[in-house]
Amino acid sequence: MHSITVKSVLLSLALSGAALAEGPCAGLPTHAQLKAALVAARAQDNAGFNLDMWGTVVNRTGEVCAVVFTGKNQGAQWPGSRVISAQKANTANAFGLPGLALSTANLYSAVQPGGSLFGLQESNPVDTGVAYAGPASAWGQPKDPMVGKRIGGVNVFGGGLALYDKAGELVGALGVSGDSSCADHNIAWRVRSTLELDFVPAGVGPGGVDQIAFTGGWSQPHCKDAAAEDAVVKVLPATRKK
Repeated sequence: MHSITVKSVLLSLALSGAALAEGPCAGLPTHAQLKAALVAARAQDNAGFNLDMWGTVVNRTGEVCAVVFTGKNQGAQWPGSRVISAQKANTANAFGLPGLALSTANLYSAVQPGGSLFGLQESNPVDTGVAYAGPASAWGQPKDPMVGKRIGGVNVFGGGLALYDKAGELVGALGVSGDSSCADHNIAWRVRSTLELDFVPAGVGPGGVDQIAFTGGWSQPHCKDAAAEDAVVKVLPATRKK
């Protein structure tokens, strides 16, 4: 409990003490703000494996604005999740609209064989030259080589969410990876809420927004513990209204 309280204080300082990013990433969180929000979200019960995370934010053109991780070093979280987090951000942005949000979790069922979006996951491939540019020591730092470039990629399980500001404008997207895809979604949801970029206009998920569903259309399977995952989703913060 004490560590979570300390993290909450640090988060408050990080978010209140600095303006949002400027230039091509105007209105989106800075590296420090994204990291603080991700660390705080990861510290909560997300019904996953309690693993460290990667997070990426892209702007509306798909340009990477920030890449962060929560562990003590790059090896504290799955190395492969860095690019997956960027894929998720790109996907939520690429298939989000000003009037309709699609989380990456919403896409899972539709892209299965026989689904209405089968093949979507093969479109918009990752630019590997951007994804694996060096030096590797800069990955997850303010000058991560992906920053300022378009990574591409499509991912179709939980962890990617479109970002809408208080005016209801779609300004980009967030991708989170490093745990089960269900926990990834929950962590991303908490991060977006903390950053107050969750003025979601509409969606295909429960509640008419881009929430994860585990049954029916626009759903994905449970990941680890169905009862725990259902319970966490029920207590996630509500999206804000324009």
